[in-house]
Amino acid sequence: MSKEKVTRRVFVSWIFLGWTLFLACLGGLGTMLLRYLFPNVLFEPSQSFKAGYPENYAVGEVSLLWKSKHGVWIVRTAEGLYALSAVCTHLGCTPNWLSGEKKFKCPCHGSGFRFSGINFEGPAPRPLERFKILLGDDGQILVDKTKKFQQEKGEWNDPASFLAI
Repeated sequence: MSKEKVTRRVFVSWIFLGWTLFLACLGGLGTMLLRYLFPNVLFEPSQSFKAGYPENYAVGEVSLLWKSKHGVWIVRTAEGLYALSAVCTHLGCTPNWLSGEKKFKCPCHGSGFRFSGINFEGPAPRPLERFKILLGDDGQILVDKTKKFQQEKGEWNDPASFLAI
């Protein structure tokens, strides 16, 4: 066996390398700790919004004003207003309002919904959902997306699903 003599220079370089690796690992752990303390946060828009005054909506028309920002159509009938969800009940695509045909048509799989939101063609299993709609103290329409109403459960008869005017 040969016994090699470790020089001071080799010893110091190994100590330096060991401390460098130790500090690198400590830095990685510190980074993970900071990442844990400051997680990603998604800021979502408010689930309720003011949709203007009832007189801004024409009878027999569907307002596309809130479709892109809030995913809501405001529909005006002779009896009043209701807020329909702009999400197809089949797979969650966004249907389009075809004013010439007076229907909502989903571009993904062809589901069709009447002016009222009732499904009548395609694979959609149920009608569009309605959101809570009411008149605020200042006379503006308030739409609350946290409360949904489903027609098949009989919830469209709930006074909060329709704003009588």
